[in-house]
Amino acid sequence: MSELAFTDHRISNAEIAARLDEVAGLLEVQGANPFRVRAYRNAASTARQLDRPIAEMAEEEDALDRLAELPAIGQSLARAIEQLVHSGKLPLLDRLKGALAPERVLTTVFGIGPEMAARIHDELGVETLGELQAAAWDGRLARVPGMGERRIRGIRESLAGRFRQPPIGRREERAPNVDEPPVAEILSIDEEYRHKADADRLPRTSPRRFNPTGAAWLPILHAERDGRHYTAMYSNSARAHEMGTTRDWVVIHRDDDAGEGRWTVVTSRFGPLRGKRIVRGREAECREHYEATVSTSAQ
Repeated sequence: MSELAFTDHRISNAEIAARLDEVAGLLEVQGANPFRVRAYRNAASTARQLDRPIAEMAEEEDALDRLAELPAIGQSLARAIEQLVHSGKLPLLDRLKGALAPERVLTTVFGIGPEMAARIHDELGVETLGELQAAAWDGRLARVPGMGERRIRGIRESLAGRFRQPPIGRREERAPNVDEPPVAEILSIDEEYRHKADADRLPRTSPRRFNPTGAAWLPILHAERDGRHYTAMYSNSARAHEMGTTRDWVVIHRDDDAGEGRWTVVTSRFGPLRGKRIVRGREAECREHYEATVSTSAQ
């Protein structure tokens, strides 16, 4: 099944299980929490043993709730499985394999060229067609420079033909599925990642993009904070290579039962935070964080 478009082939339970097992294997090799590894293996076992096709369940109106009620399947895995069924992609697996090429995926949609795809990815962190569809409905896509109402309407129509159902509840009507973690937590993941990467204490993956020699150069970190799962790695996007910031920009993904998210941490080049690590889009919170740190140190 193509990973870029939904076809008439309905993914089987065995295929879903194989993808989940592959995630578990990569997590294990990369030193992730054993409980997380076991969660994916148990989910794969559930998929293999289930009598009813999971793809059929994912078509129902309350798909997420039904999937999350299956043995060993929580909210996080339910979201991942639903996305796999509808788009053929499992973003975590692609990240672990260093194979994710979000700009290329986005350019398969009518009205989105390479430059706009890079802009959408950098501005919103959109990596899949499912995420693009949600952004087109919930108002985020309109915030991207050059993205007018007519183009958004065309993107919605183009994506409507790729999925068997519209975005659940038309995402603008749904509350966010997770509260934003404090910037201090995201910055702590960034600090841990860069420290361990510099000390060569992290497993490395071989990204398929911008890596003609196939070298295993991209360090990857799996970390937890109070039960929240994070995966961090240097940005391997076209924009990061263009700017020469592949050893500065750190992309942090959260993926657990409580929710999911994606943040990019960079070194600020301008203003009062120049030289400090900041979370893109949350600069004001970063300023407050650093001011509070200075205030505490002065006491």
